Amino acid sequence: MTALPTPAFYPARPALLVDGRDQPELSDGVLSLMVEETAAGLCRCEITVGNWGSRGGEVGYLYLDRGLLDFGKRIEVRTGAGEAAATVFDGRITGLEGRYPESSPPELVILAEDRLQDLRMTRRTRTFEDVTDSDVFRLVAGEHNLTPQIDVDASVRHKVLAQLNQSDLAFLRERARAIDADLWVRGETLHVSSRRRRTGREIALTYGQRLFEFSALADLAGQRTSVSVYGWDVSAKEKAAARADEAAIQGEVAGGQAGGPLLRQALGERAEQIVHLVPANDAEARAFAEAYYRRAARRFVTGRGVAEGDGRIMVGARVVLSGLDPVFNGAYDVVEARHLFDDARGYRTEFRVERPWLGA
Repeated sequence: MTALPTPAFYPARPALLVDGRDQPELSDGVLSLMVEETAAGLCRCEITVGNWGSRGGEVGYLYLDRGLLDFGKRIEVRTGAGEAAATVFDGRITGLEGRYPESSPPELVILAEDRLQDLRMTRRTRTFEDVTDSDVFRLVAGEHNLTPQIDVDASVRHKVLAQLNQSDLAFLRERARAIDADLWVRGETLHVSSRRRRTGREIALTYGQRLFEFSALADLAGQRTSVSVYGWDVSAKEKAAARADEAAIQGEVAGGQAGGPLLRQALGERAEQIVHLVPANDAEARAFAEAYYRRAARRFVTGRGVAEGDGRIMVGARVVLSGLDPVFNGAYDVVEARHLFDDARGYRTEFRVERPWLGA
């Protein structure tokens, strides 16, 4: 079904659901809201609501009896209308803060995190033998009753992977970074996808219209012309080595100029050698080298913007910007999103983006 276009006027106030049930009175009492998601994978939410009013014919505190709002309850936040409508948060309540200001009615702050909170609070030391990274993601997802949806390169099989006094979330983030993948959760599903394969929504934003402000930086300081990774293949008793250059990112350059070649042209060769990753064979060294090169290359052009509130702008989505200078127009990957609401400024979305190329 095709989404309806976003209407010119729609309620900016978010809708709140608790344990799957719509709570219009709670939604009407929202004073401010912040939903923040980063590429690291954990999404958190902070909602401030009025905590004084009439209930059951009596005037008093509304919510701290923990009847409606309590630790561990599921809370969802829906925003926007038409094609911009989306659930921007789905998680569980982890904190309740009472505020009692001098010159305004009492308030309640609801703190919540998505299901990756389970992984963040579980710390272990253990080893995995003869596994692929896909095997590890599926195993950890099962331990936390999450449904795994994995789309990564599973060709490299590790003889041993060690989780050393790390939380499950930190360990999975480390494995995702090693293979150039993103990690996130939606509802009860753990998603892990190679960055190159992740195809999020595209949202068109024009400066001066739905895009209120934007700043962009093209910076060669963190770029490299190549990355080489070295290790030791114990079974073959020989060096494990691999090198990655701009060919690793070429499919994402979209006809523009990548940072590595521009660095070579402007300042000369800037090759980096990495020896601390200890790959066990050439295939693992190649995966490390390409992942490292791509991560650096994608940070060549970075930007921050503020747009009209749009629930589709989330980590993994792609914004297509226009109305800027030609070098900064075009598509960017969203790596951080913050959905904000308050009575003074209404609903807006702040976001951070990156891409590996500069326009002509």
